Amino acid sequence: MLFSSVGFLFRFLPIFIIVYLALPKCRNIILLLGSLIFYGVGEPYFVLLLLLSVLVNYGLNCYMFWEPRSPQLNRKQKAMRRKKRALTAAVALDLGVLFVFKYWDFAAGSINTLVGQKALPLFSLALPLGISFYTFQMISYQIDCYRGTVQKRADLLTFAAYICMFPQLIAGPIVRFGEVSERLAARRVRIRDLENGFKLFTLGLGLKVLLANQIGTLWNLIMTAGAGRLHVLVAWLGAFAYSFQIYFDFWGYSVMAMGLGKMLGFRIPRNFNEPYTSRSVSEFWRRWHITLGSWFREYVYIPLGGNRRGNARTILNLLVVWALTGLWHGAAWNFLLWGIVFFLLISLEKRTYGKRLERSRALGHLYTILLIPVTWMIFAITDMGQLAAYLGNMIGYHREAVLVGTTQLARYLKEYGILLVACVIFSTPLTAKLYYKWKDRWFMVLILLAVFWLSVRGIIRGDNNPFLYFRF
Repeated sequence: MLFSSVGFLFRFLPIFIIVYLALPKCRNIILLLGSLIFYGVGEPYFVLLLLLSVLVNYGLNCYMFWEPRSPQLNRKQKAMRRKKRALTAAVALDLGVLFVFKYWDFAAGSINTLVGQKALPLFSLALPLGISFYTFQMISYQIDCYRGTVQKRADLLTFAAYICMFPQLIAGPIVRFGEVSERLAARRVRIRDLENGFKLFTLGLGLKVLLANQIGTLWNLIMTAGAGRLHVLVAWLGAFAYSFQIYFDFWGYSVMAMGLGKMLGFRIPRNFNEPYTSRSVSEFWRRWHITLGSWFREYVYIPLGGNRRGNARTILNLLVVWALTGLWHGAAWNFLLWGIVFFLLISLEKRTYGKRLERSRALGHLYTILLIPVTWMIFAITDMGQLAAYLGNMIGYHREAVLVGTTQLARYLKEYGILLVACVIFSTPLTAKLYYKWKDRWFMVLILLAVFWLSVRGIIRGDNNPFLYFRF
């Protein structure tokens, strides 16, 4: 079920909120059941996979906290061995399920191509929505319990509600248990929370429907024309269009998740911090998909040794993290290449020209504005031949005659010029500053009502309405 759908806005959400508020002593049960219904509308069979993963992870977590009767001298050592076994089994299980559904066909297909025969079968399994997100949440919970960050085992209902919480189940952000544990135990929902949450949700809905969906149409038009036959300026226009689409799509979803969380009495962490105002690629990633970057830093980079074991080991650790970050987004070579490109750029910044970018605001912004759209093309185009052709177009290289030239460019700018300007404005800190400054003023309420009406109108009209991060 999409947040930006009539069924969610006018059926699921009102009914859920009414029941949720009417039965305050049963809120975790209602949250769990509502989340399973929300997930089951789009993924009826994969609800069973989600529930099975929750139950097995909970069972292993119970084993991790189990304290059998044993001599005092051996109790601590046995407890550590038991925790390691439970953690190893949980991580292996979670990553194994993720690998089978998301990566098996990619790995098997690559091996078959390499050996020149069908050595491994292809499963052609559908990808469960949100599996990368909820898998990482389960792993983070198990590791935090092993480390002692979570000192008390959650009961089954609390753990299931944490994993399945519908505001962030399908496309994040990745929420750690410690960030919501107190609210899962007890929470109060005030009228003010409902009001502020709905305002925030409406803002996110507008970012998604009125900006991401509309600018995505321009990207689709340019790609339909054919990579490899684009004038250099048209190719750059397409790159900027996709850059705005993925930003407002994912940021809009994250803002909607924060708004829904507030309506339910939770504080869902911020996932974006004006990334397109960054002065380096390193800063861009610190501001983009914050919870994913934090997850890899906390559970992969630091355990590998971080930057504490010399330059060579630091570079290797960064390479591992960025290769995994790329593959986390998708099982295809372009995603791996995307991660490696980020690794190279961030490594170069750390060791060569990074300080120069920090000293010059104009140079840093120009550098980021030119590089990030190129990286998004690597991310967006899965066919390596089309990707090479598109990147060639961006530097003016054409193997075929240009079909989409300056005439089409002028038409695109005429049709989408105002929208592009709006995207630029809304990608700056101005949006958040004005929203939080005026969110309680009467005219802001009217603006948000208009945004909600226009968004619903766009949804009913059947405008282009995907969530790009659902496929991850």
